[in-house]
Amino acid sequence: MKTIDSLGDLTGKKVLVRSDLNVPLDGTTITDDGRVRASVPTIKKLLDAGAAVIVTAHLGRPGGEAKPEFSLAPAAARLAELLGQPVTLAGDLVGDSARATVDALEAGQVAMLENVRYDKRETSKVDEERAELAQQLASFADAFVSDGFGVVHRKQASVYDVAQILPAAAGTLVQNEVESLSRTTTNPERPYAVVLGGSKVSDKLGVIGNLLTKADRLLIGGGMVFTFLKAQGYDVGSSLLEEDQLDTVREYLETAKANGVEIVLPTDIEVADKFAADAEHKTVPANAIEDGWMGLDIGPDSGALFASKIADAKTIVWNGPMGVFEFEAFEGGTRAVAQAMIDSDGFSVVGGGDSAAAVRRLGYDEAGFSHISTGGGASLELLEGKVLPGLAVLED
Repeated sequence: MKTIDSLGDLTGKKVLVRSDLNVPLDGTTITDDGRVRASVPTIKKLLDAGAAVIVTAHLGRPGGEAKPEFSLAPAAARLAELLGQPVTLAGDLVGDSARATVDALEAGQVAMLENVRYDKRETSKVDEERAELAQQLASFADAFVSDGFGVVHRKQASVYDVAQILPAAAGTLVQNEVESLSRTTTNPERPYAVVLGGSKVSDKLGVIGNLLTKADRLLIGGGMVFTFLKAQGYDVGSSLLEEDQLDTVREYLETAKANGVEIVLPTDIEVADKFAADAEHKTVPANAIEDGWMGLDIGPDSGALFASKIADAKTIVWNGPMGVFEFEAFEGGTRAVAQAMIDSDGFSVVGGGDSAAAVRRLGYDEAGFSHISTGGGASLELLEGKVLPGLAVLED
C-alpha cells in the first residue's frame, strides 16, 4: 500500500482525509470517542508536514438526507479538543459552505465537511453517481489519505472513487490495522486461537468457514453459541436461535473435526427469565437450558475454560462479546476473555465493533492488547480473506 510518504512534499497542499468518526451518541454527547482519538495521529502527521487538512466522514445512517441528529458537530468539537486547535465544520458537504470553508483554509489548519452520507451518491451502487460526488470532493484537495479503516470494505465515493482521482495513500491508522491483522492471517504464530461472539452465526459465516482452515482453536460464545448448542441436540429455551443455520453449523463441526481444529463451546450458561438488566438469572449447564429461559452470557466455568484456551496461544483474535455485557449481571464472560487476552504473552487483536466497545466500557487499559481494531466489519472481512476495495485501490 502507498503511504503518506509517497505523496511527496505536502507543504501548503490541501489533503482530503477520509476518517471514521462514526461514534455512538447520547443526544449530542459522544459516549465512546475511540474512533476520534484513533484519527488524530494521521491528521497530526499531515499538519506537521505543512498541509491543510480537510476531514470527511460519516455518522450513522441518515439515508442521503441532511438530518441534524446525524451532524458531525460533536465529532468536530472532540477532534478540536484532541488536536488542541480549531476544527471548522462546514455547513454542508460539497455546497457553498464547504467551498467557502476550504477556500479559507490555510496550511496547518483543519476543516471538516458535513456528514458524507447526507449525500445519497456516497453509497450509490451506480458507479457514475459515486464518481460525480468523488469529483466534487476531489476538487477541494491536492491529495487524498484514506484513514477510515471501518469503511475500507465499502465501495463508496469517499473511500474508493476519490482514491482513483487524486494522488492517494493510506493513513497511519489504516497502515497499522492492515499490518496488525495481517499477522493473524499470514503465517500466524501458533497456537492460533480465535474467540467469536456476537448475536448471529449468519453474520460470521464466511469468517468461520475461512478460519476452519487456518486457526487451531475456535472459541464460540455470545448469542451465536445457541445455534451451535442446538445443532448438537441441546435445548436452548428461548435463547437467540437461527434455525436456518443449523445444517451449516453441523457442517462446520464436521469440518473442524476433519481439519483437527478444536471447537470450544461453553459448558455452562448464564440464563435469565427476560432480556433486562434486572432479570432473574441463574447459571445452568449448557445442555440444560429450560423452556422460558434465555441465555445471556457464558457461565463462570466457561469463562475459566476459555481463559485456559487463550493462555498458551501465541496469536489471539477476538470478535464479538460473550454475552450482554451492557448488563452487569451478564458481563462475566466478556470480562474473562478480555482479562485472559491481557494476561497472555501472545499477539492479541480485538476485532473492533462491540468487542472494542466492551473493552472500554468495562474499564480495561487498551494498552494491554497488542491491537484494537476500529473496524468491526472490515476486520471480519480481512479475516474472511476477502479483497477490500478501499485497500485495493491504495496498492502500488
